[in-house]
Parts: sequence; C-alpha cells; structure tokens
Amino acid sequence: MSYLTKEKKATIFANFGGKAENTGSIEGQIALLTERITNISAHLQANKKDYSTHRGLMHMVGQRKRLLSYLQKHNLEGYRALIEKLGLRK
Repeated sequence: MSYLTKEKKATIFANFGGKAENTGSIEGQIALLTERITNISAHLQANKKDYSTHRGLMHMVGQRKRLLSYLQKHNLEGYRALIEKLGLRK
C-alpha cells in the first residue's frame, strides 16, 4: 500500500489544481480522492474482512461523487476533461 506523501499530494494538485498550493480546487480534491480510493481498494483486495476500511472507502466514494456532481453542474467542460484525464468513466 503506497501512502500519500507531501510530494505526491503536491504533484497531484499541480497536475489537476493548477499549482501545488491550490489545494482547494475541486479538480485537485477529486484527483486526490481518486488516488486514495485506488490505494484503499488495493488494500481491501488483500484484506477482505477489513470492514472499517471498507466503510471509509464508501465514504470517500460518496464524497467524490458529490464533488463530481458539483463540478458537472458548474463547469461541464472541466468535468468532462477531468473524467477523461482520470479515466473514471468507461
């Protein structure tokens, strides 16, 4: 399981939020949640009975869904670009 270090978070926000200091951008927050969801999903593949982590994962998925819904309502082009860049929809 790879944890998110300060450097990794800074690169995520630099790639999606415009610059590393822009931690409040919706795109950066969605990208960070996606990275965390990916890491926790890999953890749950090996630890199937870790129910408290599963609950936390479901909370993060819901948070990302709400943020994506907000982004879709307010910036449709940005939403489509982010979905494409993260590879969330098939």
